[in-house]
Amino acid sequence: MAIANDSLVYAAKLEEVQRSGRLTLLLHGQPVVLFVEGDEVHAVNNRCPHMGFPLDRGSVHDGILTCHWHHARFDLCSGGTFDQFADDVQVYPVQIVDGDIFIDLAPRNDLAAHYGKRLQDGLERGIRLVVGKSVIGLIEVAEPVEPFRVGLEFGTTFRGSGWGQGLTMQTCLMNMVADLAPADRARALYHGLDAVARDTNGMAPRFPIDPLPAAGADLTTLKRWFRQFIEVRDAEGAERCLISAVEQGDRIAVADMLYAAATDHRYVQIGHVMDFINKALEALDHVGWDRAGAVLGSVVAGLANGDRMEESNAWRHPVDLIALLDAAFKEIELLWNRESAGEWETVGGKSLAEMVLADDPRAIVDALVHALRGGASGEQLAAAVAHAAGLRIARFHTSNEFGDWDTVLHTFSFANAVHQSMRRAPSIELLRGVFDAAMSVYLDRFLNTPPAKLPALVPHDGDTPEQLLAELLDRLDRQQQVNEAGDLVARYLGTGASSEALLATLGRALLREDRDFHTIQTVEAACRQYHLREGDPSAAAMLIAAARYLAAHSPTVRAQGQTFRIAERLHRGDRLFEG
Repeated sequence: MAIANDSLVYAAKLEEVQRSGRLTLLLHGQPVVLFVEGDEVHAVNNRCPHMGFPLDRGSVHDGILTCHWHHARFDLCSGGTFDQFADDVQVYPVQIVDGDIFIDLAPRNDLAAHYGKRLQDGLERGIRLVVGKSVIGLIEVAEPVEPFRVGLEFGTTFRGSGWGQGLTMQTCLMNMVADLAPADRARALYHGLDAVARDTNGMAPRFPIDPLPAAGADLTTLKRWFRQFIEVRDAEGAERCLISAVEQGDRIAVADMLYAAATDHRYVQIGHVMDFINKALEALDHVGWDRAGAVLGSVVAGLANGDRMEESNAWRHPVDLIALLDAAFKEIELLWNRESAGEWETVGGKSLAEMVLADDPRAIVDALVHALRGGASGEQLAAAVAHAAGLRIARFHTSNEFGDWDTVLHTFSFANAVHQSMRRAPSIELLRGVFDAAMSVYLDRFLNTPPAKLPALVPHDGDTPEQLLAELLDRLDRQQQVNEAGDLVARYLGTGASSEALLATLGRALLREDRDFHTIQTVEAACRQYHLREGDPSAAAMLIAAARYLAAHSPTVRAQGQTFRIAERLHRGDRLFEG
């Protein structure tokens, strides 16, 4: 017999299948079950695409195959499922020649498209297991940025209120992928996508705004209008200005527009707005500028409607920080871009970061202005303030209320966003954000009263890097291990071992917990700050801060991890129903 298709394989005698109504086979490593339905023979993969239960234990009625484990139903002819929590089961074309059954074992075409479609289904319906399985499959046939791109497009399309926690978490985790062990990268993408699915659940979609007609205003005018519209909380007008600027293709000018409006007011929405803008731009760094309109347009509503700290009591009394900053802003306009060879890094033997931790807001402002006058760049000032904000977490005392961890985190994530933004598009307007962050560090001073002692970077006798990392994971598996976790990080760094394994371990500890917006923000910002000052002894405090914050928020129920482990086992072909 001549068979043209090389993927056709002999399966069984027709009479053998007709006698029993079904027959289970293992063909070229594939579990296959043959069903007789009327005069037809159907061949399907014997693993239920939901959770791997053997479909030969299911039932067939009126052309519908039902899996008895979770009652997923499939069209026996096409394999299509009627229950979206499952998936289409793979069917194999059948040929019968002289009473012999042959089936075509050719794999599915275009796996990337299949997994991408299933990921979209999982996001739309909030089905965590579908998201997990799709991510694991997709990154085997495509780059990690592909599932990130799907989540970014979904989140910016289906969250009417715009950019939020879910997209921020997804971008944080995408930023961390390079620091993770290869085995944890799919898990990071899964956590981020799950956050997007939950953040969009029940939301109305966003409808895009078109740019102004082709003969619209230039970038300088658009920036002025944008700031005016944000000033009066007109999000729709502001968004049209922004989209029009995006169309002109100048990425730095667009970032500058956003930064200027975000720092026209003080510490907007306790720093979230600046962090969201920074994360939206970082997301575009990963996927490219093609979706800049949708991505950046999604941050405008939060920018227009966010609380402004000049309206808050804490920034006005007992010290009027707003008046203090307004006076400083007038002075720094004269100093911006001034070249000088003066000494600015230390004053009276103290680093600039140490001076930002002072108890006197005027002294903090004076120190920043002095550094600028001495030749410091905006990025250098931003780096010092971000380091001071990280030290607030590293020195956070556990005698404070638990919710106060979030207070120091908000300052740190804002300071990190300002620092990253200064590296992207420095400007005199953005420099105001550096001073805002410094004042927020000042307002957090009581959460370091008394300050937790920074552990020394000195290993104990007998410490090995491997043992310290194992103990760190163990400590993070228990409650109330804040100081112990920070101490283990310091001892590890004191051994001189590579930081790569430590960063991967912190990432693994983060990803085994259930989604937590603030913890993900903290660990990601700390890792970014660590990389920017790697090699400097002061960098260690950033990872100590990350470990302490993570320890304060661990362990959790870990339901997300349970679902992801199931997805991993299914992908490997494990039999979940045995044992």
